[in-house]
Amino acid sequence: MIHILNRDRQRLAILENAYDVSVQKRTNQVWGASFSLPIDDPKNEHCEHFNFVEVYGDETGRYYGLYRIMPTETSRSDGGGSITYECEHVLATLLDSVMEGYHQYTNYTTTDVLEFILSLQDEAHWQLGTVDFTRYFHYKFENENGLLAPILSIPQPFDEPFEWTFDTENYPWTINLVRPNNSVKGEIRWGKNIQSFKDVSDPTEIVNWIIPRGYGEGVNQLTIKDVNGGLSYLKDQASIDKWGKKPYIWIDRRFEVAESLKASGASLLNQWKDPKFSFDTDAVDLSILPEYAHEEVALNDVVNVVVDGEVYSARIIGVNIPDLSKEYDVDYTIANKLDDIADIQADVERKQQVNEAYSQGATNIMTESQAENCDPDHPVTFRLWIAPDVVNINAMHLTYETSNFRGYTRGSKAGGSYIKSSTVQSRSTAGGGGQTTSAGGGQTTSAGGGQTTTAGGGFTTTSAAGGDHKHLVMSYSGNDTSQMTPSRYYTRSSGTSGYNIAIDVETSTTGDIWTAGGSGDHTHQVSQSAHSHSVSDHTHSVSDHSHTVSDHTHDFEVEIPAINIPDHSHPQIYGIYEDSTLPSSLNIKVDGNTVASSSLSAENVDLTPYLSKDSGGRIQRNRWATIEITPDDLARVNATVVTRLFVQSHIGGTY
Repeated sequence: MIHILNRDRQRLAILENAYDVSVQKRTNQVWGASFSLPIDDPKNEHCEHFNFVEVYGDETGRYYGLYRIMPTETSRSDGGGSITYECEHVLATLLDSVMEGYHQYTNYTTTDVLEFILSLQDEAHWQLGTVDFTRYFHYKFENENGLLAPILSIPQPFDEPFEWTFDTENYPWTINLVRPNNSVKGEIRWGKNIQSFKDVSDPTEIVNWIIPRGYGEGVNQLTIKDVNGGLSYLKDQASIDKWGKKPYIWIDRRFEVAESLKASGASLLNQWKDPKFSFDTDAVDLSILPEYAHEEVALNDVVNVVVDGEVYSARIIGVNIPDLSKEYDVDYTIANKLDDIADIQADVERKQQVNEAYSQGATNIMTESQAENCDPDHPVTFRLWIAPDVVNINAMHLTYETSNFRGYTRGSKAGGSYIKSSTVQSRSTAGGGGQTTSAGGGQTTSAGGGQTTTAGGGFTTTSAAGGDHKHLVMSYSGNDTSQMTPSRYYTRSSGTSGYNIAIDVETSTTGDIWTAGGSGDHTHQVSQSAHSHSVSDHTHSVSDHSHTVSDHTHDFEVEIPAINIPDHSHPQIYGIYEDSTLPSSLNIKVDGNTVASSSLSAENVDLTPYLSKDSGGRIQRNRWATIEITPDDLARVNATVVTRLFVQSHIGGTY
């Protein structure tokens, strides 16, 4: 039975004349349905594109799901014609919204991620129901044409079976992600409910050694080494022992986190480790009869397949009812595993577009160079920013050489100053003794004779002279000395004029003329009359001679006067001046960690072991990396750091 609803889910018609009604169901994929109407049926007008179709069993009234009309095919013949309508499950309405731009979900639960995606619906047809899994995988989507593919990809990393189920009888419709029931729900037995079958066992798809590869390219492609003990592969030893080693490199660039990549690889290995066997059966669904109602089986149920005494347990992964007028006639596809992980996504090409336009990133080479003077207190320093969106740091190498410290100018400005006066005592060093000799004797001539005159005569009193002694005293009368002869002393009586007596000095020993004894203290008064001296022209003769000077020093004091220096400047002297020595060693530190190399030059020193790491051993992002080169003396260092980074462009604009 077919019911037609408009896009607002209002019932428009029941198609009593519909025929060739079929339903195709497949686990974890978009289901399909189809029906035909006579070309002249008036209810064809209700079968517009995107109108909804409810499908019910003619005999049982079972609900087979809600679909919407997509392509139509009209066939005409002489006897009339028909219109065939192809329908897709309303799960495909998730294609009506897009994920524009870049969306990343890290460390969120499975429920949170599904709700984030469903919240992007332009029209909220779907709501999230039961979710049996709580996982914290990393998901990334970019410019997705529809929400269906991102939603169906959520359980890809799971390492256990899962099943998508739907409730479309109530609106908004509900989607559930549940664990399938592993108990056997029924059996399909040759001679009972199997009319024909095709048994396929395919060992060509055995994989028991899987090498997962994710996002990126070349050495930057994501592997599982970091989360798998350094091994790039996963293996199933029991399968290898039974079937031999069957390796496979599995690449899915949608994975950007190693944990998620490993989990998906383990899930695939579990599916692929044994030969795939399947049964395509033309069966009879006996459960439509009341006495066999307990044997009803549904999509994804586990059943026992009994053929020729062999029992195989497998899931029903596909149900096809070619004609609901014969609801009992069912084709089952039964397999021990899903086709592969791609079958999780719908196989309708338009619905399952996985956008291949992801920015895969690119390897970038960053070079920074410095040529600087440095000393033990002032190192050459590099500060390199490591952005948060750097996927991998492939390499960081330092190349450097050391040369002499270099200067470029000499001289500088100076201001005025005032220096006070001071006295400095000093002693010269000995000049050394010696003898000097005149060039020879000679005669010097005065400039001429002349006459000098005293200022006048008078009395001069000598100072006292002590001690016993004798004086010969000449007395005379008056002041006239012209009568006196040089060879005599004369005495003069007090109060008289003239001379009383004259005594020859050379011969006289008269006692009363001489005085002696007493203390002897006395003074002498000498009378000096005004006079003059006349010097005539003359010469002096100097014979040859010499002077001898012994070793000696001179002590002297120097008085420094106050000096006032006005403001002034000194002009620069330009040129390149190099120190004559080199340091003996260098100390190199990266993020505070000392590099083993201390030589004055080196090439391609690997710095990655010394960069700061996080708890997982990865070089820390979103920070400055610091490199310091410190000499033990004055030096000039010429250094270059070359960094190779793998970067994605998920941030910023297009300016």
